[in-house]
Amino acid sequence: MRRIILVVVMALAACAPRGNFASVPEGAKVEGTEAIFVGTTRKAGDAGGFGRERSDDAHFLRYDIAIPVDRDPGELTWPPTMGKPDVAKHFLTQNALLFDGSDSFRNSLREAMRLRKQTSAVVYVHGFNTRMAEGVYRVAQMHHDLKVPGVAVHYAWPSRGSALGYVYDRDSMLYARSGFEDLLDEVAAAGVKDIVIVAHSMGAALTMETLRQMALRKHSTALDRVAGVILISPDLDLDVFRSQAKDIGKLPEPFLVFGNSRDRVLGLSATLSGTGERLGNLENVSAIADQKIIYLDTAAYNTGDGHLNLGENAALLSLFAGLVGIDEAFRADARSRVGLLPGLVLTVRNATEVILAPIGELGEARR
Repeated sequence: MRRIILVVVMALAACAPRGNFASVPEGAKVEGTEAIFVGTTRKAGDAGGFGRERSDDAHFLRYDIAIPVDRDPGELTWPPTMGKPDVAKHFLTQNALLFDGSDSFRNSLREAMRLRKQTSAVVYVHGFNTRMAEGVYRVAQMHHDLKVPGVAVHYAWPSRGSALGYVYDRDSMLYARSGFEDLLDEVAAAGVKDIVIVAHSMGAALTMETLRQMALRKHSTALDRVAGVILISPDLDLDVFRSQAKDIGKLPEPFLVFGNSRDRVLGLSATLSGTGERLGNLENVSAIADQKIIYLDTAAYNTGDGHLNLGENAALLSLFAGLVGIDEAFRADARSRVGLLPGLVLTVRNATEVILAPIGELGEARR
């Protein structure tokens, strides 16, 4: 059975194109860019790139990513492996800067906030099987399409970037906890007042582990500035999540989970781990009813394998553009929720479940 599952995983992974950094052609006109600040615990390679190996020392970078105009929201269009890239069609790198240390990183981040008149930063954490370029370009796409306010920061932990690297990535996720905490401290030291963490898949496990570590140490300035957490398709065991939440104490608010009861990747993960469910593919929120969480089931908006609906589905991107005010709206009187979103809102103790559905397609509640 496990061999069959691995074959399916490989088949799913083979369907997705792999991406690497490519530069804007000389003289090409760039319509718009997203600046992505990056902290990474990947080891630097001979050619200046960052691969899958783990580094004891953190590196800090900034990438200015050109966003193509000829695409639909949710699309991440890679340049061809052969032929000339087109700035109108492909995600490309306009500039890449490796900072000489954390001081330069903080100063540049502080200046970016000043120029944009922002005091908030959104820190993105990638998931399993992600190369350096794939993480950076995906952050640029999501930050742009979701119209997220605040400066974009990305934590690039050392994923192997292989469909067969699940165990390596799980170990790397644990290895990367202190590196992520250090990055959050650097962001806070740059003067960011509000930090929102957006984590995908295995990156959600890394986020919870890091928040737990920070809470247990009881001396983190950055933890006090975490103004919200958004987990997208979290690949996280329910018992482990509950244990982490207990150690953290009061979870940051808002705390949103974009799940999918028909997520094929998490279904395979649950089978491999010998459990029936992961946090990201719950059938209902009764298992986490004691937590103050908003759980949004995006199954009706499935795109591909359903593992990144929020980042890839144009309708969801439009629905949640800005990601501002969601918590306040759902915490208000239940009567005010009517018409808030095309979905059915259910509350089980502290947890709120939202079964999203396109208008006219909302069925009966699953109970």
